[in-house]
This record gives sequence, C-alpha cells and structure tokens, in this order.
Amino acid sequence: MSYLILMVLSQNSRSVPKTSRCHVTVGAPQGRGGTVPLLLSLSRAHRSHLELRAPRAPGGDMNHWARRKRLVLSLLKPLLSLSLVCASFHMLHRLTEKDTGFRLSTEAPEDAQEDAPRSPNATAASWDAQVLNCSEDASVRAQDWFRRLDSRFHQFVLHRHCRYFPLRINHPEKCARGPVHLLIVVKSVIEQHDRREAVRQTWGREHESEDGSVRTVFLLGSAADGKDARNLQRLLEYEDRLYGDILQWDFMDTFFNLTLKEVNFLKWFNTYCPRTRFIFKGDDDVFVNTHNLLQLIRFRSEERLDAQLFAGDIISKAGPIRNRQSKYYIPKELYDRPYPPYAGGGGFLMSGALARSLSGASEAVQLYPIDDVFLGMCLQRLGVKPEAHAGFRTFGVTRRRLSPMNREPCFYKQLIVVHKLSAHELMRMWNVTHEDGLVCARATAV
Repeated sequence: MSYLILMVLSQNSRSVPKTSRCHVTVGAPQGRGGTVPLLLSLSRAHRSHLELRAPRAPGGDMNHWARRKRLVLSLLKPLLSLSLVCASFHMLHRLTEKDTGFRLSTEAPEDAQEDAPRSPNATAASWDAQVLNCSEDASVRAQDWFRRLDSRFHQFVLHRHCRYFPLRINHPEKCARGPVHLLIVVKSVIEQHDRREAVRQTWGREHESEDGSVRTVFLLGSAADGKDARNLQRLLEYEDRLYGDILQWDFMDTFFNLTLKEVNFLKWFNTYCPRTRFIFKGDDDVFVNTHNLLQLIRFRSEERLDAQLFAGDIISKAGPIRNRQSKYYIPKELYDRPYPPYAGGGGFLMSGALARSLSGASEAVQLYPIDDVFLGMCLQRLGVKPEAHAGFRTFGVTRRRLSPMNREPCFYKQLIVVHKLSAHELMRMWNVTHEDGLVCARATAV
C-alpha cells in the first residue's frame, strides 16, 4: 500500500508554497488500496531541505548527483519519521475512500475536542453515568494514616469513591445481534493502535464458531495530559469508525485507573451483554490460541462445570510488595494483609453468569490500585475460588525470559494464553502456528 504525502513547504508565510511529493510504502490491512493525502507542518529546519526534483538524465553533471546524494542522505531521518506517521494512518485507508478530506493538524482549534467526529453508536441511553463530577473526599486528609501515606497514592485515595464515568465511545449494539458465545475483552491504551490491529487480525477476530458468535471489544480510558490528546482522540474515533469495537470512558488512562476499567466494564457488560455465555479478558500484548480456548469452554460446558468458571494463571499466597521502586508497590498504610488468590491479568476466562455476579460484588469492595488483586477480592467476597489452569502462561512459556522455549511455536500451539509479545511477534507466531507444515512431537490436551 503506497501512501502519498503532500508536504507544503515555504520559506516564509508570504511566499507562494512550493510542493513536492514522496511515496512511503507501509503495510496495510487487506482491502482495496488507495492514497491518503496528509497535510503535515514541518519544522523550519527541514523546510529548506525538502525541495526535491526529478534526477537528471544519465550522463548529467556527476558533481550535481553527488550533491543530490548527500541531500537525500540528509533527508533520511525526517523521511523515516514521516513513514512512521504513514504507518499510524494505515488503519484509515478504507475510511478515506469515503472521507478524503481528513487532515492531521498540529494547530487544532480550541473547540476541536467538541467538534471531533464521534462514534455513530456513541449513545448512552442506558448508561447512567452521564456527568463527570468527581470531587475529592476531603475528610480523608484529616486522617493520620493519610498523612503518612506515600504521596504517589494521594490522588487515588482522595478519588477512589468515584467508580463510574461517562462513556465517550460506546457500542450498545455489540451483543444485540443475537446471543454471544464468547466476548473477547482486551485492555488497551489509546496509543497502542498497532497492538489492537494485530489482535484484530489474529486471536481477536470476530467470527462465528461452531458454538456461536465470537465478539471483541477494547477497553480504553482517555489520553493522559501532555500526549497530544486531541489528535490521539481523533485517531481513536476514526479507528472506531472502521472497526466498531472501542469502548472508551472519560477517565485518564493510568496504571492506578486500570481498576476503573474493571468496574466500568462489569457494569457495561451487565447493561448491554448480560446473555453472553463466556468472557475472555486479557491484555493487548498476549498470544491467545482461540481454538484451544473454545475447546476448553466446550469441555466445561459438556461437563456442566461452567456456571462459576474462572480460570487462568492463578497467583496464591502473595502479599503487597513493599519495594518502593516496584510498579506494584503498596504502602502499609493502604493495605497490610495477604492477598486473596487472583489471576494474572495477562488473560483469564470466566463465565457470563459469574461476571454478572461480580458486577454487584465489585460495588461492595473498596477500589484497589492493582486491578488483578481487586478482582481477586471481588471473587473472595462471592466465595468463588479461581481455578489454576496450566494453559495460561502470563509470565511466558517459561519465566526465564531469554529461554528459547519462549519462541518455540509448538508450545504456543498447545497452550491457551502466553504473555507477552509485541505486535510483530504476535503476527509472526500466529502465522507460524497456523501453518499446515508445522509438525510438533506430540499434542498436549488442555
């Protein structure tokens, strides 16, 4: 797929703009091709270097060609940057057949966020969190334990009474076309469109299985401050227009707010998809063998062991990490008891019936900054013990990161979930494990 970049170049604002064109070839999803015109503003330092013309005919001035060669080499870095921009827009190529006026502007008007296109399904008729009005709980500040609490946790504690937030992008129709057998739910962040695209082309592909419909949604918050939030939001809304699988809430996408994704999804599920039989919930950087996952569901259903099903890579006898340098650090003032058994968040499977119960139980459990542990607390409140399953490997095939076993496709063919892989690694492993020529020593039942 070749994308045409139209670069408007000028030495000053009063001169007549000069234009030149370059082609950057990037990968694109399957479908009809086309060119995407992008209007880019370049730094003043680059403008004088981008006046490219056709090379002279053979036999011309060799000194001129040498100068041109040096010029082309000086352009390598900005052109590589432009190629990355093109890659960001490959997901929009089908949309631009209908909307060829799309522009990426670095000078968005003040009301850009209000005027930005919204998902056509962004309705919240049944979502009762309409107004964002979350003020801090001032009474907490007067408590002794709060004064001793690490300042990194202050905002979380002051606002953890706020649970449900408005939906910026919603798809209430996701389960309306008929009963859904398996709903694939993927945690993502707004910048990771390449991971979402890889998931859509592999284990997150919506299809009709022998047992029923498989549907997919991605869970997102809003871009954090300082991340060009307006343009990122526009890109996300165009992505959603293409695929119709984004659920986005109006809270900042941070590590501590992952628990908000948990409770808001459970409420969304109970509102819009209560008849769904099973849910797989995972990260956007995992490999999932959907064939084995559906086989596991079929086996548990036939054995009538599916009503309270919650299976994954279960962590037991763990407690809060006190190392202040750890991502999972929890101070004693916040929690000072052992953790209940919980599933590693890379991926787990649960029944729809249990998810409906968890929706109610979560409202009675105080929000906790680690979402995996919070869900374990909700399971404990229901009296449900999560089931450890050997097919879920949220720490890799083996915990030794550099082990060649972590790159062996026969393991991936026999397991259910493996964490973690980049978008490129996921595509490669998916293709290898689905090759007819792949021969493994023996099969392992899951």
